[in-house]
Amino acid sequence: MSSDSSVCLLHLSDPHLFADESRELYGVNTQATFRATLARALASPPAPVDAILVTGDIAEDGCRPTYQRFVALMSGLGVPVLCTPGNHEDPGVAASVLNTPPLQLCGSVTLGAWRLVLLSSHVPGDDSGWLADPEIERLDRELTAAAGQYALVCMHHQPLPVGSPWLDGVGLRNAADLHAVLARHRRNMRGVLFGHVHQAFDSTHAGLRWLGTPSTCTQFTPHTTTCVMDLRPPGFRWVRLRPAGDIETEVVWLEETQRTERPPDSRRAAAVTAAT
Repeated sequence: MSSDSSVCLLHLSDPHLFADESRELYGVNTQATFRATLARALASPPAPVDAILVTGDIAEDGCRPTYQRFVALMSGLGVPVLCTPGNHEDPGVAASVLNTPPLQLCGSVTLGAWRLVLLSSHVPGDDSGWLADPEIERLDRELTAAAGQYALVCMHHQPLPVGSPWLDGVGLRNAADLHAVLARHRRNMRGVLFGHVHQAFDSTHAGLRWLGTPSTCTQFTPHTTTCVMDLRPPGFRWVRLRPAGDIETEVVWLEETQRTERPPDSRRAAAVTAAT
């Protein structure tokens, strides 16, 4: 932890890893881009890293060997690795592999003056998200217990619109339930971190900071009606949680891997092939 008691988080999201390390998605080898992103981040952190947060879609295929290789890569880094499930996850398999210290899936953790609450918004067979009643109730209990701390909520799906109709159509479908809980705990709530959107997002709403982080593979072009892949390279986010409750943050892009041609939408191509 920093000498000023700030908490330094490395936020990674949407690696979309495969059991087969040679597999590609959106025209890139996702294993290679994840390793490159992690190496870049850890080569020059702004402060000693207190935890790594990975907000879902760790595995594109939901296979046990994929999660096992992720654990092998992350467990030797010497810091907690805090994970939430994404829509492409197999939550049962993920839970059986990722709840291996120093990794954890969901739950909560206290870091300095802050409580991080990790939520599951996974819905089987659905790209959109939903916080089931037990998760909503757990969040309420966690925030009540953290009344003397600052609170940060972390999840996969975006809980408010990011400005792309197609992408907002697969966001958190019961966002109003989440907002109601957060409003009851406004005194200690400070922000919400999420993935899923494959782009950088930073907004202030209802007095809270809402932060979406780019994927470690490829990105979606912001503010589009339909899915348009972006030229932006892999990225990650630094989050500094200050002891007085402020959030400082910066997105870093791997600019040397900037695309010159839009990557293919692999899933759309697969769907067209299957239909024909």
